[in-house]
Amino acid sequence: MDEKPKIDPKLLEDPVFRRVLADALAIQDRFAAEPVYAKTGKGYLKSVGVSEIEAAKRALKTAAE
Repeated sequence: MDEKPKIDPKLLEDPVFRRVLADALAIQDRFAAEPVYAKTGKGYLKSVGVSEIEAAKRALKTAAE
């Protein structure tokens, strides 16, 4: 029985929850399970490359200014 977990409707109205959920869904495809740990859910997050690091640095610099 693979039922989808139900999300409390009150949470769906919370802007912080919505932002966290959107971020989680955006990176979901980047998680890679190690073959040895596939059943435990352990693994790592694949990098999208140098562009991700550059964008994060730019955002920090802009926020600091």
